Amino acid sequence: MYMWFTVLAGLALLSLPVIATLFPYFAADLTYILRSLRLGVRLIKYKKSKSFYSILDCFLDAVKRHPDKIFLRFEGRDFSYGDVDKRSNKVARALQAAARLQEGDAVALFLPNEPSFVWIWLGLSKLGCPSALLNFNIRSRSLLHCFSCSGAKVIITSPELQDAVEEVLPILREQGISVYILSDSCLVEGINSLSDKISQASDQPLSRDLRANINIRSTALYIYTSGTTGSPKAAVVTHERVWAASFIQAACGITADDIFYINLPLYHSAGFLIGLSGAIERGMTVILKRKFSASQFWDDCRKYNVTVVQYIGETMRYLCNTPKRDNEKNHKVKIAIGNGVREDIWSEFLNRFGDIQVRELYAATEGNIGFINYTSKIGAVGRLNFVHRLFFPYTLIKFDIENEEPVRNSQGLCIEAARGETGLLVGKITKRSPFIGYAGNQKQNEKKRLHNVMKKGDMYFNTGDLLRFDHENFVYFQDRVGDTFRWKGENVATSEVADNLTKAHCIFEANVYGVEVQGHEGRIGMAAVTLKEGEEFDCSDVYKQVVDNLPGYARPRFLRIQPCLEMTGTFKMRKVRLVQEGFDPAQIEDRLYFLDPERKSYVPLTEEITRAIASKDIKL
Repeated sequence: MYMWFTVLAGLALLSLPVIATLFPYFAADLTYILRSLRLGVRLIKYKKSKSFYSILDCFLDAVKRHPDKIFLRFEGRDFSYGDVDKRSNKVARALQAAARLQEGDAVALFLPNEPSFVWIWLGLSKLGCPSALLNFNIRSRSLLHCFSCSGAKVIITSPELQDAVEEVLPILREQGISVYILSDSCLVEGINSLSDKISQASDQPLSRDLRANINIRSTALYIYTSGTTGSPKAAVVTHERVWAASFIQAACGITADDIFYINLPLYHSAGFLIGLSGAIERGMTVILKRKFSASQFWDDCRKYNVTVVQYIGETMRYLCNTPKRDNEKNHKVKIAIGNGVREDIWSEFLNRFGDIQVRELYAATEGNIGFINYTSKIGAVGRLNFVHRLFFPYTLIKFDIENEEPVRNSQGLCIEAARGETGLLVGKITKRSPFIGYAGNQKQNEKKRLHNVMKKGDMYFNTGDLLRFDHENFVYFQDRVGDTFRWKGENVATSEVADNLTKAHCIFEANVYGVEVQGHEGRIGMAAVTLKEGEEFDCSDVYKQVVDNLPGYARPRFLRIQPCLEMTGTFKMRKVRLVQEGFDPAQIEDRLYFLDPERKSYVPLTEEITRAIASKDIKL
């Protein structure tokens, strides 16, 4: 018998090289699937538990295990798990007494990235109150819109944001909204000081009975979409969704011994759910920054022995654009988690800063489907596996770019996209993968629901994203629906055009979009660009870059030179205003250029050229 076991073991060992050759991602797939199954079992356990176990309870357990372990490091100050727990108790008691908060009352947090954000959220959680995480960059009507979405009757802010609150204070007072500021006193009528009340409150633990009716499907947070295509929407985040997002760190192999660097805004799902909640789930130390700083990034990582960092949107490119230094690979960072990095920047990042495992994600705060590229395959946003698809059904369907709607067959059902073909990602809405939607916005909720997709009566979440699955089971993000436009009967992916433009030596950033031209079908390509420091716009070089690398229909015929691109708080480019303004030099103060094939260059766009385009004397 022993001999047979030895033979079988030997055969297994011999087969490992064969498996590795035939299935190069087998080990990574297996590791990820096993981790996912373990985390899935935990989530099921939490769902079935009579006494609901939340991320707050996870934090309280960490306090019991290691009260003296540093939880937050911020601008030279350290806050232990025990310290943050006591501070959150004081917050809860102060707000319970002053604002008469009860379980289920939503409270808006209009706060910068600072430790008080964390213990105020924890304090509200101890009262059973969901938090609405307001973007601290918004002002005026946008601030009022976001606040009203959540149904909150209380808003908490800080002295540095007082002016923004005062701007809308008359309307808040009309609506009976209570406003609190983190200050010992405030002379403005209608704004109540909170810090003095917190300092006087007891730090003793609060009863669980205060949140006795909270369960895994209760609302934990309102997190706002970035507003790249219009007004921000308040995505309802349940406790179940908080758990699922917090597990991403564990799925990537991060442990309690790691040190996590959060320089993204806590009002966003990346910073709050993946970063902060994930750190609590792991029981680790967080280095918190007020904002992203490319110049301080690596010095911070070395100073605090950071092992895990986050990125989003353009931040990785900002790091690659910093001046080169001799000690760039002298750090302990081993994992970078985020989304939105271009393939060329990804490669440059690794070449400059060392062998860091980039864990590129695809997800949306309100969505019911997501992917993780756990293999570090450059360019991919995820990887397909049967277990993931079994528990969270999804598919890619054919999509009509011009009419911005799914392609349907004679029976009215959607058609699945072929492997290697770009399609619209949709996630089946089930009890296990629900779509909760946006607070107070049934119209937008219904727009996100797609009916009769693969069979009559089914319902899917419309991600609004175009993706591609390749023959090796990797997932690639192609574009946002609405960002992709159609010209001369062809689909133009803005991301591909932007990637090519930024390879021109003078261009720093590029925001590509399509604009309408009177008398023409579709939308023609245009790009708003910024120039590298000290560089002038090189008409010939940019023309050569575009013509050599892009087909005729994809070449941006109009360029707009801007001092800076308009971004959301999470470094996503805004396009709505640019699309509306088009390319009229009489209306736009920025320098405009036109791609002139006859002169083989970009030339300044004049009103004469614009009239010639309108009269069709210039053929597009």
